[in-house]
Amino acid sequence: MILKVEWAALLEVVDTLHLIEVPKELIQGYEHNEEFLRKMHHVLLEVEVLEGTLQCPELGHLLPISRGIPNMLLSNEETET
Repeated sequence: MILKVEWAALLEVVDTLHLIEVPKELIQGYEHNEEFLRKMHHVLLEVEVLEGTLQCPELGHLLPISRGIPNMLLSNEETET
């Protein structure tokens, strides 16, 4: 799972949400580094965004998050091209 993480996006989220520090890049031997694994477990599996927005990286659409549920339906204006 760690190898599939888009590291630049993870770093941006961690910085934006003022979470714990993570290494700037994947460290070698991470499988045996308990501190690293605990941090990744926390960031990837325990952090919940209850209110806010997601932004589509391709089109820039802002998708609202309310009570922890992202609304990924686009408005009529957004679907017309």
